[in-house]
Amino acid sequence: MTEKNNITYSTKDIIQEYFYVLLGAAIIAFGFNAFLFPNQVASGGVSGISTILNGLFGWNAGVVQYAFNIPLFIAGVVVLGKSFGLKSFVGTVSLPFFVILFDGVGALTTNALLASLFGGIIVGLGIGFVFKGNASTGGTDLLAQIITKYTGLTLGTSVLLIDGLIALSAAVVFDIEKGLYALIGLYVTTKTIDLVQLGVSQSKMVYIITNKQEIMRDTIYAEIDRGVTKVPAFGGYTGEQKLMLMVVVYQSEFTKLKQVIKTVDPEAFVIVSDAYEVLGKGFKRV
Repeated sequence: MTEKNNITYSTKDIIQEYFYVLLGAAIIAFGFNAFLFPNQVASGGVSGISTILNGLFGWNAGVVQYAFNIPLFIAGVVVLGKSFGLKSFVGTVSLPFFVILFDGVGALTTNALLASLFGGIIVGLGIGFVFKGNASTGGTDLLAQIITKYTGLTLGTSVLLIDGLIALSAAVVFDIEKGLYALIGLYVTTKTIDLVQLGVSQSKMVYIITNKQEIMRDTIYAEIDRGVTKVPAFGGYTGEQKLMLMVVVYQSEFTKLKQVIKTVDPEAFVIVSDAYEVLGKGFKRV
């Protein structure tokens, strides 16, 4: 057992995180070599830079990624003044290794649109696994953090700026269509990362503002068998204090919940949002 920031990690947890990092790096490298790189889809990051430099000078993509990743990792440690951890270092050096290892995979499609879509999905899947391992693959993510520190830009803006410049460079070096395909790949990658991190939403979180709180609460208990939380709220116009009810249900229970709300108080104000992960009694265990 090890302890970090008062959180205890078992040996099994640590091994699992390293496994996620290495698995994620391997998946990223496969998606890069099988879809993005052979179709010159430079969808952001150091991998996008390596694609562009290969197109310009014929440089090996894996070697280029080593040439960028390791100095950026060192700069991140020095400039940002903190250790990014051994797992992030493993991610930083293992990704170019797998890119070189899978160099002979070859293109699984020569259709740039399909390459953008499936390459983006596979790369996003790999990055999602790396994030589940509480690590990163270094590269432009570290550069974005450095830019944020010295410019005051948000991290999201910095990442968008860097990846946008890479996509623009692809349009200049190759052609405008390749630049557009790069943007498609980048978009699909970010959405896939969210999917891996958050999963598919299977639950709904519902806020209910009603003048019939007690009846609403009791009916939800009786009809759906779900707990209800009372949340203090103030009317923005009247300043009147009310209690807002919050309840989380599975997707399959949501239609029945709407029927309950409509029956008890047709005038109730209801807010519904996706709940991607719910831990606790009646749902997943912590």
